[in-house]
Amino acid sequence: MQFNPQNPLIVQSDKTILLEVDSALYQDARDALARFAELEKSPEHIHTYRLTALSLWNAAAAGLTAQKILDDLTRFAKYPLPDNVRVDIIEAISRYGRVKLILEDGKLLLVSDDIPLMTELARHKFVAPILRARLTPTQFEIAIADRGRIKQVLLQVGYPAEDLAGYVEGTPLEIGLRENCVATNEAFTLRHYQTEAAEVFHAGGSASGGSGVIVLPCGAGKTMVGLAAMQKLQTATLILTTNTVAVRQWITELLDKTTLTADQIGEYSGQLKEIRPVTIASYQILTYHPRKLRKDGAIRNLRDEFPHFAIFDQLDWGLIIYDEVHLLPAPVFRITAEIQARRRLGMTATLVREDGHEGDVFTLVGPKKFDVPWKELEKQGWIATAECHEIRVPLPEERRMEYALAPDSEKYRIAAENPDKLGLVRELLHKHKDDTVLVIGVYLTQLHKIAEILGAPLITGETTIRDREKLFDQLRRGEINRLVVSKVANFSIDLPDANVAIQISGTFGSRQEEAQRLGRILRPKKHGLLAHFYALVSHDTIDQDYSAHRQMFLTEQGYRYDILYAHEIENWTPATFSVEGGVVAPLALPAPTMMRET
Repeated sequence: MQFNPQNPLIVQSDKTILLEVDSALYQDARDALARFAELEKSPEHIHTYRLTALSLWNAAAAGLTAQKILDDLTRFAKYPLPDNVRVDIIEAISRYGRVKLILEDGKLLLVSDDIPLMTELARHKFVAPILRARLTPTQFEIAIADRGRIKQVLLQVGYPAEDLAGYVEGTPLEIGLRENCVATNEAFTLRHYQTEAAEVFHAGGSASGGSGVIVLPCGAGKTMVGLAAMQKLQTATLILTTNTVAVRQWITELLDKTTLTADQIGEYSGQLKEIRPVTIASYQILTYHPRKLRKDGAIRNLRDEFPHFAIFDQLDWGLIIYDEVHLLPAPVFRITAEIQARRRLGMTATLVREDGHEGDVFTLVGPKKFDVPWKELEKQGWIATAECHEIRVPLPEERRMEYALAPDSEKYRIAAENPDKLGLVRELLHKHKDDTVLVIGVYLTQLHKIAEILGAPLITGETTIRDREKLFDQLRRGEINRLVVSKVANFSIDLPDANVAIQISGTFGSRQEEAQRLGRILRPKKHGLLAHFYALVSHDTIDQDYSAHRQMFLTEQGYRYDILYAHEIENWTPATFSVEGGVVAPLALPAPTMMRET
């Protein structure tokens, strides 16, 4: 048996993969694993990944072959790969696209050269009701309206279909990219990875292009990929995003960097209902449904239940862009299943969904087509260099007994609202008095209190859109340098000069939220300025357990968390950067008390 002790991977027969953090090959192995495996656990020294069908199918859709995956595992493995793992990887990759959807003479066909497989599918209790007729041993007809449904079912039975049925062209619309931004008159060019992402999505206009998800870090310019896709397709476009602030930021970018004019761009939100050749709508307005239904209480279809879904029928859209696709509400999945003939571009920083709907993103929006590790773009200078810190704060004595006696459903809130976090925030702000700081949390009582103590403005769900935009603009212009925000600011907020984020409470163990909050401070900084992300957690409580889970996605991307304790902060200085000879290098600092990758 070949044994390579210097290698960091142990691949096990249950398809778990153990990765040694202290190995010199750790980073290379981690970057390879991120393309086809999912991180499950990340304590200090050994991280656990798992090969899943969906992770392998996403890898296959992005162009990875079974041989490439096996080569990467073999390259980094201490021991020979178990035979069953080799077989399972080859089998999983071979299943993607073994059945295909094509359009022929106006008919939607499910096709495969594997006749026994087609016979098996015809007898499957979930697949058979969707099949219309077996035209030949290798072809079944499918109702056009069932294009999304058949893909969902085939994913569930283990044979994800490759959709080659093509798309409607939509209403033609001339869209160009400007050479100079309107607002600043500075030159505008797409970055190399933005161009590549748009080209991979478009695929030269072939049937293999036109639906899929682009995964890029926060601050890396996903919106620019959307503009590039629009420019390639030259068609009426519907853009769906998280909230009204994000809607208006899209409008600003479209007017600044494309040849579209104001009368060609519509806002569809709670305040305006404009339908124009390029229309930007929020998920909030789309999922609104009236409390009063028909008198008999019946709902005939989705458009009865969600009246704003009529927007999907208002124009002949040639492209639908799903911004922050990992947040796509379940009702929008349902309507997306009905519009599979329209090109669909999903954009996100992470495909992680805490509700388990990753499979619906894969089938209904599209598989992952392009992904760049966060640290790779950091090295290239496209996103800011960031240091992550977890600071553990003990519960006050009077809260410890309250926490011990509380039912499980209340323990997290008691721990998250630890009042001693407030003094620590004030201390961190003193250390970062010259920086632009966001204080982020979820509990309104806690946020109001910290805003009052700091004398800082507060943005919550109750803050009007006008007031939110005004405060964000003041932060961008440097008129204020600290802002307290609730989870309404987690997503799609462009704050290029914010370089410190202090998280005082989070949404339980949400990995996507942690990634998005770090993303608020990842816009490229001037003069090599380092970004700092602080997570304040109550020591020896469920708050600490949830924090470890929230950090998993960022760990997978290569971020390290310093673990410090509140009493150490007085004598602790955050890392700073010096610039010598045009190279940004960290200044020498005392070693932190403890380091953990988590």
